[in-house]
Order: sequence, then C-alpha cells, then structure tokens
Amino acid sequence: MVAHIGTVAFVGIEARTVDVQVQIASGLPSFTIVGLPDKAVAESRERVRAALGAIGLALPPKRITVNLAPADLPKEGSHYDLAIALGLLVAMAAVASDTVQGYLVLGELGLDGAIQAVPGVLPAALKAAELDCGLICAAASGGEAAWAGEVEVIAAENLLSLINHLKGSQLLNPPKAILAEECGDFLDLRDIKGQETAKRALEIVAAGGHNLCILRLVYPQNFL
Repeated sequence: MVAHIGTVAFVGIEARTVDVQVQIASGLPSFTIVGLPDKAVAESRERVRAALGAIGLALPPKRITVNLAPADLPKEGSHYDLAIALGLLVAMAAVASDTVQGYLVLGELGLDGAIQAVPGVLPAALKAAELDCGLICAAASGGEAAWAGEVEVIAAENLLSLINHLKGSQLLNPPKAILAEECGDFLDLRDIKGQETAKRALEIVAAGGHNLCILRLVYPQNFL
C-alpha cells in the first residue's frame, strides 16, 4: 500500500502541488526520502521519528520509502514534516486514508510532537482554494491561512490533537483571520551616518526589486 498526502513546494512565492508518497515494505529497516530533497527535508526523518515516538507510536522495522513527486522539482524547507508523518500514519493504518484526502498539509514537527509554524502558509492556502481542497497546518499559522477565504483550515497545536480530530474524538475549532502583531519601530537608513554609496545602492535595489550581494570583510587584528 502506498499512502498519498498532498503538500506544496515553493518556487518564489508560487505554491506548486507535491504528492508525498509513503510506502512501507518488507526488507531491512531503513527510512529513505527521495525526490530532490534538500538537507532540511532529509533531516525530517529524525523529527518525524521522534514526534511519533512522543505520542506512543514506533515506526515498524521495515523498509520505509518516501517519494516527493514530481521528482524533478527541488524540495526545500521543513514544512514537509507533517505531510510525511501523516503519510506514515496512513501507511501504518493508524489514520484512515479518506480523512486526509482533499487536503494540502504543511507544518514542521518538534521532537515532542508539536506542530510548528512555517513560512508560506498563505500561498499554500490560496493554492488549496484554487484546487477546491482544505489545508492542514499549525495552530500558529491558522490565522494566516484563514485569509484565503472559503477554505477549510484544520489548525492543530500538536500531532496527537490532529490525529484525534481526524478520528472524530476531538474537535478543533476553525481559525479566524488575524493580523500580524506590530513589530515596533523599524530601522531607518537615516539612522546610519555616512556610507552614502551603500545607502544609495540599497535604495536602488529596493525601488527596482533587484538582487544585492553583501560582502563582509573581516580583517585580522594586526592588519591595520
């Protein structure tokens, strides 16, 4: 049996759908993630293993393969944790497959099973609205996802509460759209004395949406 969980990959601010395919087969115990994952995605094996252990579930001593399709699209970030974990739960028959169908899933897992916020929730929610499906994310991201409009959002604080919601033994309230908290006073270029050329370059970059490479030179103490 191959479990399928929907999530997204980000190309700039564009969210592209990714099919997380999880298979548990006979063979020597292993946990492999394929599909052009970066370091953060590859490390999700340990976060997922620890999160499942925190709620009393252990991975079976079998060959576990996770494929992030399409395989030619680079996958970056830690938001694949939750989708991989749900795929494993479906493959282990701990969660029914029909309860997670029709959702895009994203969230980072803590070692204690907590679901942590990740960047890109709003573009993912807009993609879910485009596909006429729901979104599963962290509770801390629910207020952001709710701005997408008529999208069913399941926002859970931890993996256990999400599983209980999917099984019907616990009800998670739908989040309400909220504004981000004020960050206080921002730094201003007027506060920088001198460096006129550098400030001018920053202004041009900001106005034109260009790229900028900042190099920091560190000299030995006895250089001067």
